[in-house]
This record gives sequence, C-alpha cells and structure tokens, in this order.
Amino acid sequence: MKKSIYIILPLLVFAVNASAQSTVDSVLSVIAENNKTIQANSQYWEAKKLEFKTGLTPFNPKVDYDYMSGSPVGAGNQTDFAVTQSFDFPTAYNKKKQLSNEQIEQVEFQLISTKQEILLEAKLICIELVYRNKLHAEITKRKEKTEKWLTDFQLRLDKGDGNILDVNKAKLQLIEINTSFQENISLLNQLNNKLTELNGGNLITFTDTNYSELPELPTLVVLETTFEANDPVRKYLEQQKVIGQKKVELSKAMSLPKLETGYHYQALLGQRFNGIHFGITLPLWESKNQVKANQANLVFNDLSLLDHKNEYYFGIQQKYEKQYNLSITLKEYQTLFATLNSGQLLDKSLKLGHISTIEYFMEMTFYFDALKNYLRTEKEYHQTITELYKYHL
Repeated sequence: MKKSIYIILPLLVFAVNASAQSTVDSVLSVIAENNKTIQANSQYWEAKKLEFKTGLTPFNPKVDYDYMSGSPVGAGNQTDFAVTQSFDFPTAYNKKKQLSNEQIEQVEFQLISTKQEILLEAKLICIELVYRNKLHAEITKRKEKTEKWLTDFQLRLDKGDGNILDVNKAKLQLIEINTSFQENISLLNQLNNKLTELNGGNLITFTDTNYSELPELPTLVVLETTFEANDPVRKYLEQQKVIGQKKVELSKAMSLPKLETGYHYQALLGQRFNGIHFGITLPLWESKNQVKANQANLVFNDLSLLDHKNEYYFGIQQKYEKQYNLSITLKEYQTLFATLNSGQLLDKSLKLGHISTIEYFMEMTFYFDALKNYLRTEKEYHQTITELYKYHL
C-alpha cells in the first residue's frame, strides 16, 4: 500500500512542477484561451454571422435563349432571347436586413453565455481543489503523527514495555487514514485531469491552498438587479423575442407578390421584336400559414423568457439564503478552530498517560471529522458565492 502511494506522489509532484498554476485567476485565464468548446463555439457563430448576411440581395438574374428551326423549310426559324430579374416585394429587403442585424447581435450573448458556463465549471473545480489540497495537508499531518505513534508503540512492545493492543489500534487507525489519503489523492488527480480537459488538453495542475478573496455581497435586491442586467441568457432570450417579431414582419412582407422584370427579344420570319418583360407571382399557396407559424414561435419565445426569469429569480434567492446560512456556520467554525489546540493537547495527554490509546484515537477521529466539516463548509460557501457572481466571469 505504501509503495503505491510513493509511486503516485512523484508523478503528482512532477505534474505540479511542469504546469502548476498559482491562482484561480491564472487558471481561468489559460482556460479561456485554450478551451476547445469556447474556440469551436466562437468559430461556429462566426460562420452563422456570415450565414445571417446571406439572402439579403435580389435573386440571380436569369438568361433564356431559344433557337427553333421551322418545318417545312419555308417556315423559317425563330429566335427568342430574354434577360429577367426577379424581386421580392421591395419592403421585404428592409425586413431581411433588420432580421439579419438582430440575429448577429444575438450571437454575442450566446458567446458570452458559453464562456461563462465553461469558466464557472473551471472555477468550481478550482475551489474543490483548494478544499482537497487543504484536506491533503491535514491528512498528511495526521498520517505522519499516527505512523510516529505506531513506531513508538512497536518499540515499547519490543522492549517489553508496551502491549500489542496499542500497536493493533495504531495499525487499524493508520489503515483508515491511508485509505482517506489515497482517496483524496485520486480525487485530486481526477479534478486536475478535468482542468486539463477544460484547458484544451494542455496539462494543468492547481496546487493552491488559498481561496480567492470574496467580494462584499450586496443585498438580495441589489444582487438580483445586477445579475439581471448582466445575464447573457436573459439578453439572448430577450433578443430572441425581437428576432421572432422581425420574422413575423418578414413573413408578412414575403406573402406579398413577387415581381419580375427584364428584356425580351424575338426574331421570327425575318421580323424582329424586342421590348420590356414584366411579371408578377401571386402568393396563393407557397407561404400559406408561415405568418401563423412565426406568431406561434413568438408566443413560445415569450414563455421561454418568462420561464428563465422565474428560474433565475428563485435560483438567486435559494443561493443567497444558502450562503447566509453557510456564513453563520463558517464563522462558528472559524471562532472555534482559532483557539482549538486539540491535536497537541491529545498528544501530550497520551504521552503522559492521562488518556488511553483508544481514547486518543477516538478523540483524534472526532477532531478530524469536525475539521473536515469545517473545510467542507468553507468550500461550499465559496462555491455558492461564485455561483452568485457568475456574471463576473
């Protein structure tokens, strides 16, 4: 078991030396630059911008040429030549341009939203890593202390001044500690691997044991207002409403007659005819129900926006209440552990024989469980605040 631990640790240290990042901000900076999802999304929407700019001009002109030989021979030949240009009803082009501009404007909100989601995931992982790194330091200290006691108990036993029960208790305790030690290292590796994935496959290891400084949290009303003003998903959905309205207007314009004009030349039996060609397409069947379909989509867009507002409103309230409750518990833990010195007191008591070995390990387990709860509360508090300040990412 020890051998496997010592194999893992050098690999972890090597990774740390190769690509360690010292702060959350530095991690987010490199991930924002290297993340493949952000890059692919950016490229996709650049292509969509070009797509939104297509179809704004009239149709391609059409050229027709017909040459027909007559029969019998004396009937002569006929030549027809025509150049025509088709148009949508003139107001449609203005509506198409307006729709294109609104769609292009919406792209920016989509890009911001995707980037925020990626960086939020990365920051939450970093917070989890800070917790795991702090926990690793505490488990390591506990492991080393238990190994020292096991060595002392074994030496006493060998000298005939100890008992096998103390040795066995120390061994059992060490097995449990080593299990926690290995589990925590495994989770550290998994979390760092996830950061590497988010970093576009470029190796990254986060070793910090300090959380980022938290901003002063405003009142719930102020936070809701600020979040609402900076929420890209809300802006995206609001823009979707505008786009929906423009689609309704465009579909109405497209239901008007299409026009066709051009030049027509004809030669027949030695006679020539040329003049202006004009045509009109009657909108009887092609766009049937298109206006109604776009109006139905407009209702859907309204409901989607209302659903997001509702979800966001109660989501913010729940997180705000959660951080408040966590802050109370966290302050209690901080006050307690600022004055608590259980580890040293227990060591001294065991050394002087004031407590038994089983009492020592029971008290140490109780102390360590409380410490883990403290570290977990601290982590959850920072994660909740991060989610409340998601729009800053």
